[in-house]
Amino acid sequence: QVQLVESGGGLVQPGGSLRLSCSASGTLFSINSANWFRQFPGKQREWVAGITSSGSTHYADSVKGRFTISRDNAKNTMYLQMNGLKPEDTAVYTCNVETKYRVYWGQGTQVTVSS
Repeated sequence: QVQLVESGGGLVQPGGSLRLSCSASGTLFSINSANWFRQFPGKQREWVAGITSSGSTHYADSVKGRFTISRDNAKNTMYLQMNGLKPEDTAVYTCNVETKYRVYWGQGTQVTVSS
């Protein structure tokens, strides 16, 4: 089975930057969209950013102008560039890929923004 694995999380100071990666262990076909979500402790998972099969990008209002989603199809990898990080961005970030056949989820990577 194809698996998604996130990497790039860690501890960063307010105003800093991180780039998260989401790599698939194999090629996924018939993709509709790929997305990043985040979950705060004890709260519901929320959608952060998405990219469609045509390359259109969309963002939650809370991250517009600070985060950028992108992909490299040849590497089976998606990225989330996070700039101007704030303490309220602290969460577990998870990627997903929606295909014609099923939805794939990664295990999540912790991002902590603190001084």
